[in-house]
Amino acid sequence: MTELLARRQTWSTVNCSIAAAFEVVGTRSAILFMREAFFGTRRFEDFVRRVGIGEPATARRLKELTEAGLLERVPYKEPGQRTRHEYGLTAKGVDFEPVILALLQWGDAWQADDAGPPLRATHQDCGAAVHVRVRCEAGHDVSPRDVHIEEGPGLITVAAQAGESEPYREEAERL
Repeated sequence: MTELLARRQTWSTVNCSIAAAFEVVGTRSAILFMREAFFGTRRFEDFVRRVGIGEPATARRLKELTEAGLLERVPYKEPGQRTRHEYGLTAKGVDFEPVILALLQWGDAWQADDAGPPLRATHQDCGAAVHVRVRCEAGHDVSPRDVHIEEGPGLITVAAQAGESEPYREEAERL
């Protein structure tokens, strides 16, 4: 990892997975809409009320999340009313749940006031607290210090510019 991080200046960021994720959910309102979808909010007017932004902004954000494939519009019709749409999580949206839970867990640990966290995530079957953990495919819990960054098949490299030969050498050596 030291060598790879030492040459970070040669990595192209055009296909960065983190940047791509933020293109979809990189706003406060997008995260709050996803939170609400996980909590069961389905209807437009409920998103407006629960997230606390105006109808035009809600319409834009729901359209963006739908176009990105995290939510889907599902038609419904109440007796005597026109057909309307509610929003449900797609498989891609459901896969975003660990991000929401990680933000909840971090906020509980670092941002909650003295009264404690306002919500608790628990396992429906046994009632135990749910925690987001980093685990390897072999099933080991992995601490942040034990995460090793390797070159992936999609890494694009570019030539370093003059004067940027190894600006991260000292930081990489500490890792």
